Amino acid sequence: MAIGDVFEAAKDRDGLPCAALEKMMGIARLTDAERDAALAQMPNWTVRADGLAIERKLQFGGFGEAFAFMTRIAIEAEKTDHHPEWFNVYNRVDITLTTHDAGGLSGRDIQLARYIDAVAA
Repeated sequence: MAIGDVFEAAKDRDGLPCAALEKMMGIARLTDAERDAALAQMPNWTVRADGLAIERKLQFGGFGEAFAFMTRIAIEAEKTDHHPEWFNVYNRVDITLTTHDAGGLSGRDIQLARYIDAVAA
């Protein structure tokens, strides 16, 4: 089996690098095509101007609701060892996802964005 075949076989159902591959080879940065395919299914997220991160802005009924949302995300972030960059003022939460170890977006960002979307729904 060629090395390219190993990488293809080690992708999850969404075509993103699986956790086992990341542990062996380091966290891979998504290609533009992988990023665009993932974002096509996540209309609430936008690509940051430099193309290295995705962003989403959320608004809640009040501070308590925003803080409860952030708490749920923080618990998941700790479990997955992948933490968002975020900013909160009263009922607003602005989130930026990027993977510093990959030098841009990785599958971890897409997975956390999907989790955030599910919690925000």
